[in-house]
Order: sequence, then C-alpha cells, then structure tokens
Amino acid sequence: MKATGIVRRIDDLGRVVIPKEIRRTLRIRDGDPLEIYTEKDGEVIFKKYSPMGELSDFAGQMCETLSKATNLPAAICDRDTVIAVCGVNRRELYGKPVSSELEAIMEGRQVYHRAGGEKAVNPADGAERYTVTVAAPILTEGDVMGCVMFFGEGDATVGEVEYKLAQTVAGFLGKQMEN
Repeated sequence: MKATGIVRRIDDLGRVVIPKEIRRTLRIRDGDPLEIYTEKDGEVIFKKYSPMGELSDFAGQMCETLSKATNLPAAICDRDTVIAVCGVNRRELYGKPVSSELEAIMEGRQVYHRAGGEKAVNPADGAERYTVTVAAPILTEGDVMGCVMFFGEGDATVGEVEYKLAQTVAGFLGKQMEN
C-alpha cells in the first residue's frame, strides 16, 4: 500500500472526501460503488467494486468462444479495465485500463463499428498496436457496465456478423448482470 500524505477528517455524518486527484487517477466517478475492507490493525481500505468482475470467469469463456468462432481477437472489459482477452497474448491487454476513446464509446451507449479510414480507437492504454473494430456496450438497467469488443492490428475492419455477435453477447451479459 502506498501512502499519499493526504489526511481527511470524517464529518458529523460519517463521510470522508476522497481527494479529486485520487479520484481522477483511479477513475472513480460520482456514483461508482466502492467496496470497504477492514484489517485487524485498524486499516480501512476502499476498493472500486466492479459487478463485471464477478462474471470474469464467464466473460473469459465467452471471449474464448467469440475468438474461436470468428478467428479474431476478442475482449470484454468493465468500465475501467480489460477483464477477459482471447486471440492475442493475454499479458498485452488483460488488466490494463481501457483507453479514453473506448470509455467515450461505452458512455455513448451505441455499438461502435469502425469504418475504413476512420481514426483508430485503441482498446487499452499502452496497446497502440491494436485497433477496436467493433465495441458493444454492456448495459444493465440503463447503466454502462463495460463492453464486448473485437479488435485487430492496424487498419483491421470486420463485417456485419461480428457486429451482430458483439451486440448479442453484450445484451446477454447485460441480462446476466440483472439476475
């Protein structure tokens, strides 16, 4: 654990303000759920809670199926990080923060389909080698939970089948989250 040197007091309602710099660095937004852990020595730890994280094993299997069916790399992410990857070296993307462009696509709540010549969208920070070809946001009760995506290298594009497949899997995962 890393000390920040920042001290905050608890107010009379039991609230603590998380400094803006920390919220920005950790991508904590208004309304984001935080899980609270306690240690025997009096430590209180806040950790971002990802409902998609609970489906990570299932997401991994889904990713593997998508990749095998299409012969394309596929990934599933929550709002912040890539939680499942198949079709490329897992270490290149797994656990990496999603790119700001992909985050904007998710927030737009529309399926993204890259057209030839369009500006490249990278799936994750530090993954400039890859280009998102299709990204379908996972929505649960109107809230964005993550996305299902196909990606490739360079100017890769995909067809209507992959578009519909990503859209279907995203819808399915959204329904799973509701249950």
